[in-house]
Amino acid sequence: MTKDKGILINNIYYMLSYAFQTLNQETYDDVAVEPFDEMYDLLAAILAKGIGQQLKQGLYREYISCQEELAIMRGKISIPRTIKNRMAHERVLACDYDELSENNQLNQILKITVLLLLRNAKVKAEYKDDLKKKMHYFSNVDTLEPTDIRWSSIRFQRNKQTYRMLISICQLIIEGMLITTDAGDYRLASFVDEQRMCRLYEKFILEYYSRHFPKLSVSAAQIPWALDDGLDTMLPVMQSDIHLQKDNTVLIIDAKYYSHTTQVQFDKHTLHSNNLYQIFTYVKNRHYDFGNKPHVVSGMLLYAKTEEEIQPDNEYQMHGSKVSVKTLDLNMPFVDIAAQLNKIAIEHFGDGLYQG
Repeated sequence: MTKDKGILINNIYYMLSYAFQTLNQETYDDVAVEPFDEMYDLLAAILAKGIGQQLKQGLYREYISCQEELAIMRGKISIPRTIKNRMAHERVLACDYDELSENNQLNQILKITVLLLLRNAKVKAEYKDDLKKKMHYFSNVDTLEPTDIRWSSIRFQRNKQTYRMLISICQLIIEGMLITTDAGDYRLASFVDEQRMCRLYEKFILEYYSRHFPKLSVSAAQIPWALDDGLDTMLPVMQSDIHLQKDNTVLIIDAKYYSHTTQVQFDKHTLHSNNLYQIFTYVKNRHYDFGNKPHVVSGMLLYAKTEEEIQPDNEYQMHGSKVSVKTLDLNMPFVDIAAQLNKIAIEHFGDGLYQG
């Protein structure tokens, strides 16, 4: 079993399964236990299973606007176009109508993502064959340019919730792994870039605590600025990654996924200064938010552990609050990853909170 930046490939599946509850269905049981050597194969297997499940339910369809010249009326007649047809001695009606179609953006995204995986030499033949079979049902779905996708504009209504995970996997592939060659062709890079993996890393930790520590208040909470006059014009939003709270005890975790957990200058390793400033700012403003109530607010920078020799493992007392810098080793069996996260919660909130 290989790894990506010190992460066992199968652990990425577990991270995804916390981020997307759909992956906990029985449909994906064999994906969960299969050893993967490449990130591509894992994502291809998830897509194949998910698309197969969706095909059983029926591809999502939505109404699209159509214009067609017909011998009989359908929908509404376009008077100007019909008059133009008559002037050209064409005995047809120009009709505008809505048609329920599977040729919509969601299915187009699924199709182009699969086509990208099929073009990649590192995807094993067994996964390609499975995906090719699924594409027979997409013959009426157009392809689109990956760069034309506006991910932020996609909305998932209740009848499209089953697509949320699939589209998110597609976004991980297209945005995180896609690069363009000089010839304008697309190919997949050999890694998921740090920004996308950082989002997954954050989401995984948040959902892990939400699922297994229900007695804690778990959120990605906004932290109010401690202002003397209440004027917050042009101040940025302080958005924490993971905010854990029990009564008046708070732990704010900033999850960081970097290639290098420290910065080096003149052979001296130091913490990323911006990260430390950020978590200290979060902690102190949350501290002031309690006012005169007894409370404990702590902060933690939790880096994904790299293979570097020097890894941060520090605790600091800063202005009455504890700020720690730790690493989470993702290159371990998942039960050991869970144990690391459990230890963090127990050290800050006490024992007896974990629920399997």
